[in-house]
Amino acid sequence: MRKISKKRAASAKAKLRANVAFRMNILFFTIFLLFSILIFRLGFLQIVQGEEYVRELKRTEEVPINTSVPRGRIYDSQGRILVDNDPQNAITYTKLQTTTQEEMLNIAEMLASIIEKKLDDVTLRDKQDYWIMLHRDKAYERVTKKEEAKMLSDETLTTTDMQKQIDKLVRDRITEEDLASLSNEELEVLAIYREMSSGYALSPQIIKSDDVTPEEFARVSERLTEMKGVNTTTDWVRLPMSSLAILGRTTSPKEGIPKSKLEYFLARDYTRNDRVGRSYIEQEYEEILQGQKSVVKNITDGKGTVTETQTVFEGQPGKDLVLTIDSEINSKVESLVEAKLTEMKQKNGSNLLDRAFVVIMDPYTGEVLSMVGKQLIQDPDTGKRIVNDYAYGTFTSAYEIGSTIKPATILTGYDQGVIGMNDILIDEPIKLKDTRVKSSIFNRNSRMAISDLQAIERSSNVYMFKIGLKLAGETYVKDEPIDINNGDFSLLRNSYAQFGLGVPTGIDLPGETAGIKGPFEVGKFLDMTIGQYDTYTPLQMAQYVSTIANGGNRIQPQVVKQIREPSYDGTTMGSLVSEKGPTILNRINNSQNQIEHIKKGMSRVYFGNQGSARSYFGDLPFAAAGKTGTAQAVYYGPKRDNWGDAAINSTHIGFAPFDNPEIAYAVVIPWAPYYNGQYESTGTILAREVVDAYFEIKKKNEAVEELESSTLQTIKPAFSETLIEEDSEKVPNE
Repeated sequence: MRKISKKRAASAKAKLRANVAFRMNILFFTIFLLFSILIFRLGFLQIVQGEEYVRELKRTEEVPINTSVPRGRIYDSQGRILVDNDPQNAITYTKLQTTTQEEMLNIAEMLASIIEKKLDDVTLRDKQDYWIMLHRDKAYERVTKKEEAKMLSDETLTTTDMQKQIDKLVRDRITEEDLASLSNEELEVLAIYREMSSGYALSPQIIKSDDVTPEEFARVSERLTEMKGVNTTTDWVRLPMSSLAILGRTTSPKEGIPKSKLEYFLARDYTRNDRVGRSYIEQEYEEILQGQKSVVKNITDGKGTVTETQTVFEGQPGKDLVLTIDSEINSKVESLVEAKLTEMKQKNGSNLLDRAFVVIMDPYTGEVLSMVGKQLIQDPDTGKRIVNDYAYGTFTSAYEIGSTIKPATILTGYDQGVIGMNDILIDEPIKLKDTRVKSSIFNRNSRMAISDLQAIERSSNVYMFKIGLKLAGETYVKDEPIDINNGDFSLLRNSYAQFGLGVPTGIDLPGETAGIKGPFEVGKFLDMTIGQYDTYTPLQMAQYVSTIANGGNRIQPQVVKQIREPSYDGTTMGSLVSEKGPTILNRINNSQNQIEHIKKGMSRVYFGNQGSARSYFGDLPFAAAGKTGTAQAVYYGPKRDNWGDAAINSTHIGFAPFDNPEIAYAVVIPWAPYYNGQYESTGTILAREVVDAYFEIKKKNEAVEELESSTLQTIKPAFSETLIEEDSEKVPNE
């Protein structure tokens, strides 16, 4: 056997020691490098990002709590309450992140023993889940081992999917006898438990707020220390003091945030069961009316359990809104519209009539002084005909407006240079190739020369037709065709849009429609010049006549004029936060002389010897101006069996006084009584009643000094003493 020399053995040991030393050095260097990186990283986090992480820590510790704070009040322009808040005793429950199902059940049982809870909201699924909770072993025994094995053998099923299938089988096998075994006491516990578990951690859920008796409130308050998370508090319920539909409505805590807007509100620190505005003013000004929730800081121990809650911010009521609408004027106009609707409905040919609208605006500021819409509907409970508020129809529904569009047609002619002021045209029956004869109502057969002012005064259709032909580069020749293209329609529509017709007005309310533009049809071009093709809203008409009245500026209409802090004493309005001024959207392309000239023509409608409204406005005690309108329309209302029937829309626009007008107004009565070719100027009759009512109220109130916007203003009671239930509104047919 060969022997290894001692020298070679020593050399091997030396190499081994050197190799170990080298590896140890590498190891120590690596450890040093890792510690250096760790120290560098800690230093970076502490020095560079320390403040950011502190802010993040605070953000996660300070939690907005859904305490019920009062929404802002809504007042009319004179300080009368339109929407208030009604405080109600409420019992709430807030679960923590660490709260167990067993703890909630115990608390629900304690609450059920001291309060009464209705079972109306308990569903079949709730009962099934609760029965399973009480009889868990018995419930799951109804799924056989064979069925479980079959699911386990299905490789496409995840553990979660399999559990869902098992749960479904269990629920399906719960019998009516099983559910009938739940006592009333157990069902009451369930009703409370479902409310407690419906929300998220740290989000208070209302267990009961309707009809909480003083005794219940006291009993729960006495035992708060025994029921962790339960609280007695005040819930604020919206209390409308007016039936005006544009005030809008809010959701209830049960409804919470609408699904369509869930992400929007959650991103703004709302919780799912928050009350939010669901329509009109309540919706448009949600973030102002909502108020700010209280903010609490949760102090936790090492296990993440909340040991203490500290209030960081007490919460703040929502800000108040002051509207432009005067509820006294609005109420009077409402009564006039209701009376006129009821009166007209008794006449022959009124089977299609079901609605009427009036809008009054300040032509210089755009403030909407009155917005009235009424609709006749059948009460679903009694079957009787009732009058429902349809104020939002003034900007969400559109109609052919007839001859009220003629001032805009003539101003378009001026702007395009096809006619000049005082130009004379021949009013005569118009007969184009393959069309029926078109004429002015006052001149069915003859030829007569009339000026632009006479055309407005007498409401000449033919004068407008001939302007339309000139705009299209055509000359009228009897029985000859005309060449009209899309560009001609666009020219006229773009000009009308300057006045606010056929485009959104910009009103500070959601859901506005721009109306309907008819499809290209050569024969309809002339009809459009007299307002018998495209449709426009009553609010657009008010903006249009305001544009003429104020000298050519299209003003954005508004229903809110002030935002104020909440009242500190309940009797005086809070301090002014902001005030909305006039917004000029555009100026029309006409000169001041042309606008003044048209205003003279509109004055002749009221006071001229042949004025179309002379018999109704001729005895007005002050100067004013307006334009009548009657549109031959086709019915497309709620009665589908009558779609396509011939109908009449009665309309009117005007402003008063003539110099420095205070009001501009529009009246629309769609599908007015029409019998054997006969109809009344119901829109003009109603317009006169509205003007008289406005100035009578103004005269009566002249002694009251108008308060400046910055002056403290006393809160006044609602003009009507009738309280409106939050969910009592009837939904009109469109």
